[in-house]
Amino acid sequence: MDPKLKKTKDSSSNSANSPDSTHSSFPFPDEVLERVLSLLHSHKDRSSVSLVCKDWYNAERWTRTKLFIGNCYSVSPEIVARRFPRIKSVTLKGKPRFSDFNLVPQYWGADVHSWLVMFAKVYPFLEELRLKRMTLSDESLKFLATSFPGFKALSLLSCDGFSTDGLKAIATHCKNLTELDIQENGIDDFGGGWLSCFSENCSSLEVLNFASLSSDVSFDALEKLVRRCKSLRILKVNKSISLDQLQQLLVQAPQLIELGTGSFQQELTPRQYEDLETAFSKCKNLQTLSGLWEATSLHLPVLYAACASLTFLNLSYATLRSDELAKLVAHSPNLRRLWVLDTVEDKGLETVGSSCPLLEELRVYPADPFELDLHHGVTEAGFLAVSHGCRKLHYVLYFCRQMTNAAVATIVQNCPDFTHFRLCIMNPGEPDYLTNEPMDEAFGAVVKTCTNLQRLAVSGLLTDLTFEYIGRYAKNLETLSVAFAGSSDRGMQCVLQGCPKLRKLEIRDSPFGNAALLSGVEKYETMRSLWMSACNVTMSACRLLAKDMPRLNVEVMRDEGSDDRQADKVYVYRSVAGPRRDAPPFVLTL
Repeated sequence: MDPKLKKTKDSSSNSANSPDSTHSSFPFPDEVLERVLSLLHSHKDRSSVSLVCKDWYNAERWTRTKLFIGNCYSVSPEIVARRFPRIKSVTLKGKPRFSDFNLVPQYWGADVHSWLVMFAKVYPFLEELRLKRMTLSDESLKFLATSFPGFKALSLLSCDGFSTDGLKAIATHCKNLTELDIQENGIDDFGGGWLSCFSENCSSLEVLNFASLSSDVSFDALEKLVRRCKSLRILKVNKSISLDQLQQLLVQAPQLIELGTGSFQQELTPRQYEDLETAFSKCKNLQTLSGLWEATSLHLPVLYAACASLTFLNLSYATLRSDELAKLVAHSPNLRRLWVLDTVEDKGLETVGSSCPLLEELRVYPADPFELDLHHGVTEAGFLAVSHGCRKLHYVLYFCRQMTNAAVATIVQNCPDFTHFRLCIMNPGEPDYLTNEPMDEAFGAVVKTCTNLQRLAVSGLLTDLTFEYIGRYAKNLETLSVAFAGSSDRGMQCVLQGCPKLRKLEIRDSPFGNAALLSGVEKYETMRSLWMSACNVTMSACRLLAKDMPRLNVEVMRDEGSDDRQADKVYVYRSVAGPRRDAPPFVLTL
């Protein structure tokens, strides 16, 4: 913008937003306003600022360099390009979250290529791209690697459609790369040769994560790369890296703050053991530790010297037993985040409760979600133990096979500051195993006690009473996930009518039908999305919703062989771009 004085647009016509319609707004020079807005980093704050008046909209438009798009179909690349001329960093999300559970059909969409083509035209200075649940091909990665000379950071989380050949293009052409983060993707792994494609002059990497890849990599190429990159902060390797190789990497990079180890399966000589222990002891800044595949009690002592500074311990790939976890957390007094498998059992969680008073986040995943033996895994006892000792806990994801109403009520009394409470009782429709009552009072206690709750996932035997509680008390709730729960349409109606900040509603295998779906007609435009699958929704109701709300995209995915009247999977989301142009034949856009 050219620097000049302009008066802020008079907003007196909107008395609700104008503090005093008889006074003019104080005029800011454009350069002052733009300087102030450049200090705002939250995309939510920036979006709010842009709504104040035309001058603020323009200033925000010209100063925004980072863009977050929570649904790639909520807007088009063309609209983005017209509004924001100076974007350097883009975060783009694609498929609905239930794609993680294979509920979204293959080839549904969310291909990134059209976005990249537009970015190449208007943002040749693009530096960062972060994709989640997007589809991208090797050709797209090659296009990305050759179209943006100053490109620095690529993060791919739960993406699909590409192979390690695409990574070769990134390593070969992105000479200024600072971040390559490949996590949990559906990637065709043709071997680790891509790691040898980095230039011998490449020394800019700060983040390298290939932990989820399966093939062997050239350790010689990796070691040379780590040695050159003196600013490397995050290194997460895959299972092909042995313990003696890990030791050599740590010698080259003692400055790491995050480390993902390789496999611990190797048998060490006394000298190798001592060298590895020494290497860990020199990692004075280590805050995050993950990996630890095949780790056992024989190996864990090499980690103890590095545990004192840890704030995040990710053991979601390590099948540790309770005594092994106890030894680790006993040496980790500063833990804020802990992810474990349920192989640690209740006894392991009891140790967490007694050893980790600063813990804020706990995730317990099932080692085998199809194992029905109740003698393994975790129960309400482990959760209770953690809540007694970790009063700062505010984020939980807890997979278990049994729970009681009384236990959940005690847990939230102990930890009333939960913002994220995701309880997954793994057997659908499981009641309180002691009283055989529904789990309504458990989740009622959660929403009554935890007034700052933002995300909730419910499970177990639930009636509409649970959803009445949610609608009445969960006034800050933004995301609700429901599976195998509810009695009638009234449950979903209570949520839609009672949760003013609700942005995402995900429902599967529940009895909610047409009346429930249509009760949210006025609500959906303020939400990001609604997902319903295996519910009692019909095509006629979906068509009626689409007719009444033309600014919403109402998509129906039909299962093969299903009743033509039934809407098997329904995805509703707001969009300023209209119906998408790349919908496959099995997606009906109404």
